[in-house]
Amino acid sequence: MSSKKRDVIIIGSGPAGYTAGLYTARASLNPLIIAGAEPGGQLTTTTEVENFPGFSKGIDGPKLMEEMRLQAEKFGAEIMYDTVTDVDFATPGSFTVSTVDKKFTAESIIICTGATARLLGLEAEKGLIGRGISTCATCDGYFFRGEEILIVGGGDTAMEEAIFLTRFASKVTVIHRRNALRASKVMQEKAHANEKIEFIWDTVISGIHGADENRVTGAQLKNVKSGEVTDIKAGGIFVAIGHQPNTSVFNGQIELDQQGYIITGDGTQTNIPGVFAAGDVVDHTYRQAITAAGMGCRAAIDVERHLEGIA
Repeated sequence: MSSKKRDVIIIGSGPAGYTAGLYTARASLNPLIIAGAEPGGQLTTTTEVENFPGFSKGIDGPKLMEEMRLQAEKFGAEIMYDTVTDVDFATPGSFTVSTVDKKFTAESIIICTGATARLLGLEAEKGLIGRGISTCATCDGYFFRGEEILIVGGGDTAMEEAIFLTRFASKVTVIHRRNALRASKVMQEKAHANEKIEFIWDTVISGIHGADENRVTGAQLKNVKSGEVTDIKAGGIFVAIGHQPNTSVFNGQIELDQQGYIITGDGTQTNIPGVFAAGDVVDHTYRQAITAAGMGCRAAIDVERHLEGIA
């Protein structure tokens, strides 16, 4: 175990983690950021970010995360490229965080482990994420102006994203494995009323075309009832089948909702005093880089005030 107790340990990186690191470092709290399995979070798989304030010409996702990391380090944040394997929040003011071969204690914790978008499980997805495959319409829809787009899913999120994408796409086709949507009635009515949206029922995407061109050009569809396989052209595929919060290591330690997201109050405080959470690990509504960064700032300020109260 590390003999030095930390003021704060930040678990996870990305916009929330690096912003929390920046603010706690500037507050002279000497934060340790344990970056996790995917340093920088989901933005490291995004080619261009056009909606983060301050970058009028846009910025590559990995570059944005690098700049955030450098800024946090500039003020003294220590970053460790490792993954947390266990935590113990039972002792107030002396929380334990473990990796494979190290153990640390801290007065306070900020959890910024994010969420992982559920994908289709197809081999081609790995190489085409950010090159025609997306899990966020509000992030990437602008890049598909005039394109014919496929969207996979049948819930409210899928319908919201399908409707949003009609602002840019020439046509949006919803691919759904059942013969009826799971979305609320009002969202179904809005989607069916939109002239740009069409539906293909009882169907899954069984293959994605475009690996040779390094961009999505279409998909292979399979009818789950008849087994019939067809091809369809598309300039983009949006997957809207949900997200999985990265909270398995916190099971039994803090309060989670039924989906596994961390529950916080009005601020960023969890049910354990001194343990805070920010970003997509809490937020299943907005899921934007700027909202995650804002929550990281809030968590850092909450931690500072918490530590002042117990000093």
